[in-house]
Amino acid sequence: MSEIALLGKKIGMTREFYKSGQLVPVTVLKVEKARVIQVIEEEKRGYKAVQLGYGKVKNSKLTKAMKGVFSKKNTEAKKKLKEFRVHDTSVYKEGNEFGLEIFKDIKFVDTRSKTIGKGFAGAMKRHNFGGLRASHGVSISHRAHGSTGHSQDPGKVFKGKKMAGHMGDKLRTMQNIEIIKTDLENELLYLKGSIPGSKNSEVMVKKSVKNISKMTIGEKQAAAEEAKKTPEKKKK
Repeated sequence: MSEIALLGKKIGMTREFYKSGQLVPVTVLKVEKARVIQVIEEEKRGYKAVQLGYGKVKNSKLTKAMKGVFSKKNTEAKKKLKEFRVHDTSVYKEGNEFGLEIFKDIKFVDTRSKTIGKGFAGAMKRHNFGGLRASHGVSISHRAHGSTGHSQDPGKVFKGKKMAGHMGDKLRTMQNIEIIKTDLENELLYLKGSIPGSKNSEVMVKKSVKNISKMTIGEKQAAAEEAKKTPEKKKK
């Protein structure tokens, strides 16, 4: 079940307190249930996958083709459709819904979201350049990016040259983010730290790709409590 991902909306940030008094900043995501629209078999397409639908949308907003797709599947219209490769399709059936319960035994997740768009930015802001000197003959070019091209040979600016341009508004993946807590009743997911994106932006959450052996904050707290209970050996 961890092969699939859920689509959430970033509500904002807050903080959580543990019994020891430790404060942890968290990002809150509102994660709605995903519905299985189609189960794709290997015989038809050459691979096994499931197509999931996210979010609600009015029928008036759909094209005729998409109206036909949803009426054929006899399901309510969904705003977004995404496909996920799976090892076993027998677990999934058309019409099934999955919510935060798929992260029940999972401690770490990966998120994918768009960063906040900054518009057109200079080289110093965009690429963290140091800039030129503030005095000693530097004339009105303190925040300039310096030389960009070459002389006659090769006589061009190479692709990928760090220059001023559009900053932000790019998809970014954050790995190994700890799940602090889940609120199944209100469909809220609390993740440790910050996540790229502005408020109300879409965030895709799935099980961490990497195998993480590190302890969660809750486990560290429990281990510390156990260490306090065990009596120390008397010094000779």
